[in-house]
Amino acid sequence: MSISTAPVPASTSSGSPLPVVSLPQGRLLTVNESDLPQIENSLGEGIHFKPLRLDLEGNEWVVLATFEPGAEIQIHYHTGPAEVYTLSGRWMYKEYQDQPQTAGSYLYEPGGSVHTFFAPADNTEDTVIFVRVAGSNVNFNEDGSFHSILDAISIRYVTDTLAAERGLGEVRFIRGGEAGYSAG
Repeated sequence: MSISTAPVPASTSSGSPLPVVSLPQGRLLTVNESDLPQIENSLGEGIHFKPLRLDLEGNEWVVLATFEPGAEIQIHYHTGPAEVYTLSGRWMYKEYQDQPQTAGSYLYEPGGSVHTFFAPADNTEDTVIFVRVAGSNVNFNEDGSFHSILDAISIRYVTDTLAAERGLGEVRFIRGGEAGYSAG
């Protein structure tokens, strides 16, 4: 069933008109992380994620990521801002080891920032973070050479490929964007 996204006049729940035009929303766009399979060892050993929202056109991605003690992501450059909320565990950047992030920490990363994420090997539990990224992570090897790009498209590819290979079925997440033609 397709839901129209043509703008319409907005109104209150009792029908009183509001002085704005809005996009109609026939149902809430929601997923429950407990219903999603974890894509294990997806971006490296000990790095797992659950996609919550992948907007391929806007290149914005929201995931729930889990890092086992000792897991790390290579140094990367952000093309846009990122937000990280730590739900459990502890992590830090190699470049800012005096500022560990622990449960309850919220971190804003401006576009253009560069850092190397790791969950310390002496952690006694997995680290779980909620991550929202606008843009891409451009990843580099330790010698400064290009490694890869992590963005909404590559996360979608990894999700689809690993879910099929591992028999996880179709993974449900919220999509964004709507390429194509308008009616007519």
